[in-house]
Amino acid sequence: MSDADFSLWVYLSRTPLLWLTVTLLAYVAADRLSAALGRHPLANPILIAVLLAAGMLAATGTPYRTYFEGAQFVHFLIGPATVALAVPLHRHRRTVWRAILPMGAALLAGSLAAMLSALLIARAFGMPETVLASLAPKSVTAGVAMGIAGSLGGDPALAAVLVILTGAIGAVTVTPLMNALRLRDYRARGFAAGLAAHGIGTARAFHVDFMAGTFAGIALALNALVSAVLAPVVLRALL
Repeated sequence: MSDADFSLWVYLSRTPLLWLTVTLLAYVAADRLSAALGRHPLANPILIAVLLAAGMLAATGTPYRTYFEGAQFVHFLIGPATVALAVPLHRHRRTVWRAILPMGAALLAGSLAAMLSALLIARAFGMPETVLASLAPKSVTAGVAMGIAGSLGGDPALAAVLVILTGAIGAVTVTPLMNALRLRDYRARGFAAGLAAHGIGTARAFHVDFMAGTFAGIALALNALVSAVLAPVVLRALL
């Protein structure tokens, strides 16, 4: 690289819009790669985009704070996206009310299982309370999880990382797991994906079947509400 090229890179690397562009291009490239691979569970576009962006940061030696100056424009959209969770609930309110009892039971069981399993394992390994508070809302969409973690004394940034990891793992494993369990009802498959793997699982559910995606969106919204109430109670009980 010539001195002129290096100087240009130093200038661009400090420009917030550069990292916003990198973030968007990473996702576009990841989504096209996922589509080319037939939406295979392992070819999750969000996971690929994270790896591409992280590789770019590592290769250029760019600190996270510099990257976030550009990425914060995408981060800002988490708030409106969280509020928009009300849309699938309102649109399918009749379906929700018709199946309120089984959905409520599944929601409560799934939310508690997601929290307790992670918290008990983390506590067994001697994790500090800050980590436990950040881990409790790991199956909730990022905007809500960061708020819950902050109110419990956790680290919102760590909570966001744990949410992404949970969603990526859930999106990769949900289809093979449901096939292995021979669960053919796409309403149940989608509800499980949205409950356990929030937005990333919901995106995966829409790639598989529209009905699965719809119920995943419903589970995603309901779990955000239930977890906001249950997380403080469960954490206090364990501590």
